[in-house]
Amino acid sequence: MSARQIRRLAPISRRGFLALGMGATTAAALAACSAGPSRPRALVEPDSEPVRAAENARRAADARIRPVSLRAAPATVDLGGVQVRTWTYGGDLPGQAIRVDRGDVLRATLSNGLTEPTTVHWHGIALRNDMDGMPGLTQPPVEPGAGFDYEFTVPHAGTYFFHPHVGVQLDRGLYAPLIVEDRADGRDYDIEAVVVLDDWLDGVDGRDPNQQLRQLQAQGMSGMGHGGMQDMHHDGAPSMVVPTHPDTPLGSDAGDIADYPYYLVNGRIEADPVTFAAKPGQRMRLRMINAASDTAFRVAVAGHQLRVTHTDGYPVQPVTTASLLIGMGERYDAIIELGDGVFPLVASAEGKSGQGFALIRTGSGAPPPAAVRPEELSVAPLTADRLTASDSARLDHRAPDTTLDLTLGQHMRDYVWTINGRVFDEHTALDVVEGQRVRLRFINETMMFHPMHLHGHTFQMVTPTGVGPRKDTAIVLPRQTVEVDFHADNPGQWMVHCHNAYHGEAGMMSVLSYVR
Repeated sequence: MSARQIRRLAPISRRGFLALGMGATTAAALAACSAGPSRPRALVEPDSEPVRAAENARRAADARIRPVSLRAAPATVDLGGVQVRTWTYGGDLPGQAIRVDRGDVLRATLSNGLTEPTTVHWHGIALRNDMDGMPGLTQPPVEPGAGFDYEFTVPHAGTYFFHPHVGVQLDRGLYAPLIVEDRADGRDYDIEAVVVLDDWLDGVDGRDPNQQLRQLQAQGMSGMGHGGMQDMHHDGAPSMVVPTHPDTPLGSDAGDIADYPYYLVNGRIEADPVTFAAKPGQRMRLRMINAASDTAFRVAVAGHQLRVTHTDGYPVQPVTTASLLIGMGERYDAIIELGDGVFPLVASAEGKSGQGFALIRTGSGAPPPAAVRPEELSVAPLTADRLTASDSARLDHRAPDTTLDLTLGQHMRDYVWTINGRVFDEHTALDVVEGQRVRLRFINETMMFHPMHLHGHTFQMVTPTGVGPRKDTAIVLPRQTVEVDFHADNPGQWMVHCHNAYHGEAGMMSVLSYVR
């Protein structure tokens, strides 16, 4: 949602916003149903008793309160010999990681030192709906000079992160890890490293995300090589499946912005990379977060195999691989058994030119050159569809009570991305009832991949084995369909959208609505 759109809500207080939202949505539902026999939709609003009840059920009486302060403000940051002016949390890139234990109550006070409204979205957390950070849906925008208090129970351990949900602010420096620990965890590793990947253009040669979005909109679809595909299969005919090659697992079109000046690992470029120190023989847990806006990464550590143990916070049956594909918004945990020396961790920008670069040092020796490309990257990367949920993470076996189709499309000429043929401001209803088992079918009718993210829930991917991984963000390949199941156990109004920040801002967002 753009800053231009949410400024219309600015004079409204939080209580007034919620009251107005309830009245407006109820009126709209009544109007929509007046022509037919259907009973009116009664939305479960963010500030409603079912939302409070769900939070109370998550919160233990003796839950520990973890207070943190966040200030979003302009800052000059050093990428490693390159100074850029951007926006950050607390002046750091990435922002300082928040670490809590499963079951803690996070109390985060946001102050907005920016020139635009902002919010904080807690990506992947099954939190209370009125703390989700979607302006105009779950809270009013936080205006410049104002603040907002987020408070919610953190119910599940795992690797998460947080970022704004206003315009393309994510493509600045406003992101940071959120690590939720489980005290029973840690038996299979000795040391850990949090690895945050990003594509970077803000403050370089006069560029910024808003200017980049305007450029994409002026250029349109036809000038980008993936236009002309909308509405080709709206007659119900099956969509053509475009096969992918192991060397190009996302298809031939891996992003709208091919000329990012830099790719970062923990806010650093290859000229002065971040270094993770360890000892030979130690087992290192890599918590990998893709905070990029338009880039998926193929990740490998030279001379090492990755034993993948978690995706999007949830455990999977471990799989060993040479390389791993991480889409925007996805997180993966993997364990490596460290050798003796200095090893490059490389995040190659999938389908683009360039890579992020970091070092793991366990001994003496000169570091490899920044342009090194480990041979592990030449192997087809592991993707989520090849993973299986661990026993503890599986949903109970149950047929869906309802199936919702989300057809991902685009306009013929304009830079407009859609769900079910509509942009966000005109989105159609995606209604669920608490207690249902819901199947979402993401039907990609475009020639580009989309990492689709559902707020407030995790879903289980439907794979040939029937026990795919639990995730909140799933890559939907060009001209293919991905089905996911989730249990409707977190009432409210929830965003579902493409986590390519430019696609989302150009319309590819909708709302999953709990109704009574």
